[in-house]
Amino acid sequence: MRRIYIIMVSLLLPLLCYGQQTTLSVEDCRRMAGTNDPYVRNAQLDVLAAKAQKSEALAAYFPTVSATAVGFHALNPLIKIGLNDILGNSDAANNIKNQINQTAPLYGLPTSYEAMQFGYGATVSVMQPLFAGGRIVNGNRLASLGVEAAQLQEQMQGKATADQVEEKYWLVVSLDEKAVTLAKANELLDTLYKDAESAHSAGLLTDSEMLQVKLKMSELRSKGIQLKGGVRLAKMDLFNAIGVEYSAVPGGLVNSEGRLLPYIDDIVLTDRIDTLLGPENYYVPEEELAARTEESRLLSLQVEAKELEKKMAMGEAMPQVGVGAMYGYGKYISDASGNGAVYAMVKIPLSDWGKTSQKMKRLEYQAQKARNEQDYLDAQLILRARQRWIALTTAWEQYAVAKETVDFARREVEKLEANFRAGLIPLSELLQSQTSLRQSEDAMIDSAIAYRNALSEYLR
Repeated sequence: MRRIYIIMVSLLLPLLCYGQQTTLSVEDCRRMAGTNDPYVRNAQLDVLAAKAQKSEALAAYFPTVSATAVGFHALNPLIKIGLNDILGNSDAANNIKNQINQTAPLYGLPTSYEAMQFGYGATVSVMQPLFAGGRIVNGNRLASLGVEAAQLQEQMQGKATADQVEEKYWLVVSLDEKAVTLAKANELLDTLYKDAESAHSAGLLTDSEMLQVKLKMSELRSKGIQLKGGVRLAKMDLFNAIGVEYSAVPGGLVNSEGRLLPYIDDIVLTDRIDTLLGPENYYVPEEELAARTEESRLLSLQVEAKELEKKMAMGEAMPQVGVGAMYGYGKYISDASGNGAVYAMVKIPLSDWGKTSQKMKRLEYQAQKARNEQDYLDAQLILRARQRWIALTTAWEQYAVAKETVDFARREVEKLEANFRAGLIPLSELLQSQTSLRQSEDAMIDSAIAYRNALSEYLR
């Protein structure tokens, strides 16, 4: 019975879950895009890498400790000293050498001194830099700038990805809204078809006019099928960008983890375009808006980095001061023993002044170039803010015109419907007015989406 129960549940679960809606808001999609987009994750890794580099630069403040061990065994002694090496090659030296060679073996003494055929040793040293021409301090400052720059890049990538996802979101919403518009047009056409049937039965409409209504109904059904497919394709693009799993077949599919995936039509986007506020609600002065951008701060960091690089180059030509200590233990010539020492080191570069001066000139030119780019691009940021404000106000005005056009088209359809029932106009004129109404409603939806996208660009 337990097996039967499990089998029944596995068969009925897709049916029980089928039709359950999953809702997504635009903020949900923006947040999920920041979690699942590979470029955002790579930007986060760049931040971690920059922080690791900062920690690497911080280590230069602390002493460096090293340990060395060595051991050797030679085929022959490395040091071998005889009487001729000391007294030279002379008759007196040879006579003494002959006497020693005859007498030394009697007492078990060697006739020459030999050493270093084998040996071993180990040394531990500590070195603390006291002054390195400012390169350690400036290197740490440069690493801190790298962390901030990586964080700004991460923010920029996150915003760009979220904005792209938002555009995909509003595309789905616009197609959904057009589907609603098409459904309303079908309702109007269904009502008109019933009235036309009555008029046709009374002999007031010809077969040709009835055929026009049927053809229009077929046209709207075909557009509805295309629109439904377009909505699904746009949803697939959106869900792929935010990492949402779904099923493209009714009833759902089970993923590799055993979880039932929702059917694509059951994932509903909740935000709509019926609550739009005018551009005046979002206005920010151009200079303030440009100063807020990550690009502006990145330009400042670029100039600061070039200045620090120039200071580090200057440090290469300045003295370096450090203190250290070492201790070693080993056996090479005599018995094993240990010894230690403390020392101070001053290194003054004498022949690098010409090279360093030219390097500083090159870095100064690069710093000036960065300042020039900052001045130019700051002006470009202000220009971009002004351009996006113009684009935003233009999109709002176009949306307002589109709304007026829809209102006019609706009144015109209502008037022509009354005239058609009164027999004052032909059926084709009414059908044309209904088509114009649907087209104007689609244009209003497009202009509303264009305004939403322009607003997102302006706020970014």
